[in-house]
Amino acid sequence: MRFTIAACLLATAHGFAPTTMVAPRHATVRAPLSMVKRPSLSLFKRSLPATKMADAALAVPDAVPEPDAVSTFQKVSSKFVNLFPVWTALFAGAALYNPNLFLWLTTEYFTAGLALLMLSMGITLTPKDFADVFAEDLPSVITQWAGCYVMMPILALALSKMAGLSPELTAGMVLVGSINGGQASNLCTYIAKGNVALSVIMTTATTISAIFMTPLLCKWLLGAIVPVNAMGIAVSTIQVVLVPILLGMSLNKYSPKTVEKVLPVAPLLGVFSTIFLVASAVAQVREPILAAGWGLQLPVLALHLVGGLLGYFVPKMQGFDETTSRTMAIETSMKSSAFGFLLAKLHFSTFLTRVPSAVSVVWMAITGSTLAVIWKYIPVTDEKK
Repeated sequence: MRFTIAACLLATAHGFAPTTMVAPRHATVRAPLSMVKRPSLSLFKRSLPATKMADAALAVPDAVPEPDAVSTFQKVSSKFVNLFPVWTALFAGAALYNPNLFLWLTTEYFTAGLALLMLSMGITLTPKDFADVFAEDLPSVITQWAGCYVMMPILALALSKMAGLSPELTAGMVLVGSINGGQASNLCTYIAKGNVALSVIMTTATTISAIFMTPLLCKWLLGAIVPVNAMGIAVSTIQVVLVPILLGMSLNKYSPKTVEKVLPVAPLLGVFSTIFLVASAVAQVREPILAAGWGLQLPVLALHLVGGLLGYFVPKMQGFDETTSRTMAIETSMKSSAFGFLLAKLHFSTFLTRVPSAVSVVWMAITGSTLAVIWKYIPVTDEKK
């Protein structure tokens, strides 16, 4: 049982993108981040024109035909993965209807699952990725980082005050606003014809920054509202985030063949891991969610929706292109709510603090996927040549 659960929780941090996203070796676009020498280990596409992304992603070299079984698996897996918001809503609904279905996923399993998600992010990264960001994408990464750790915490606090939430629920809202970007954002970026590689780097940047930013923001914004164990938050973030990412990067460097075997099935397993983490969080706080009603649902929805819209229009006004702006919007809107739930459970003394995170895991997926689907059908008119 433990082996099966661990296997299902090993997901790609670059957004559970369909396995067919791997760029063909004969593509003439600019080389992927960190994968110039080892293209088979990356699902990145750095600057593939957004309007041609889907066609190129599905292209297969004529000289290397895929076996029917592999092709069928990829098609089925891709369709299943692209419906992950539907599965998220269904599993959340099942958790509300019968929480006992998911209460077996205890804190230990929950923590291990998040650590494995961070590990899966690490196996797609190398130090060169970060060097390339400083050389090419630093302005957009910094802008999105500010949206994640400046705009979203303040927006969460403002919405809580406007909705008249209790101190405990306000603390939970601010915690959601103060955590890193979620891994599901990478899939939504792909659907929205954004820059998948940039999305992965932005997620990584905010995830690593959570080690110091999340405890600092919680202490600063919530210290006078509810007791906050800032040191405990920092320690947990190092254990669940930094260590697994470093381990994953080491595996990428020293055991590339193992990583290559994991990547084809990781997107599918990533969806399973996410929906079970969502269902577990909802099941554990079912009664408070139902008791809070729309008085909590609407502020949480507004946090992700308004955050996403601001994350799009502010970069556009700063002169960023359409593809980058879409990427930044989805990254800003979609938070790692499951991680927020774990931190609330471990380091906040009040039970109700964890409720907004449980509500957020559902609205985050629905909001992000809705934006992605809308943008999917809107052509990118200012893509770089």
